Amino acid sequence: LFVDSQIVKWNVEAAIKSFKGDKNAKVVLDRIDVHYQPGHGFTSMGETKESDGRYFISDNKFSKDRFLPVGPLHAETAQLIDISGDKMKLVADHSVYSEPHDSIIVRRDIIKTRQIYNLDDYPHAVKDAKESGVFRNGKKVTVKLTSQAPAFSLREFKVKKGDEVTIILTNLDKVEDLTHAMAIPKYDINFIVNPQQTQSVTFVADKPGVYWCYCTNFCHALH
Repeated sequence: LFVDSQIVKWNVEAAIKSFKGDKNAKVVLDRIDVHYQPGHGFTSMGETKESDGRYFISDNKFSKDRFLPVGPLHAETAQLIDISGDKMKLVADHSVYSEPHDSIIVRRDIIKTRQIYNLDDYPHAVKDAKESGVFRNGKKVTVKLTSQAPAFSLREFKVKKGDEVTIILTNLDKVEDLTHAMAIPKYDINFIVNPQQTQSVTFVADKPGVYWCYCTNFCHALH
């Protein structure tokens, strides 16, 4: 209920009876307040044929006074509700980015996350720091790099103004969550590379000068 800021549990069979004139039919089974107007709702496993009726997530709008203001765009709220029993229970409540529109709840046992990528999945992977370097083909330049805490394999590389530069970066670390990144100021470049993953970026070096290439993900005491 958007205006009332509530989630309501209904008995569909009773609602049909009430519609047909049964004044004793108990249509509303339970209500629970949310903060605030719920705009979108989703059930656990509800987007699959194994919908289990255990949980409901309420993506709410208009945080109003729930959170400290941090700018014109305020954080909003997602609230997880246990709907398995006769009485609904709020079990989790956290801030979310404004205008939450879509949520998916799935069972934990079916989530098989990849902690470390497979180096062989990337045909352009730089598998050894010794393969690093600057490779030129006319105006096209490829810079091959590796990252391994706490450093890149090249301390510097040089290209010419007007070159089309492709940076290929491979993260050689094998520890999960040891993510690196590559950022270059004034070129709007910033991408992350997870353990054993390879990522690349292509840009035209049209601004002469010296630019720091740095990692934006803290990886090591000497980062």
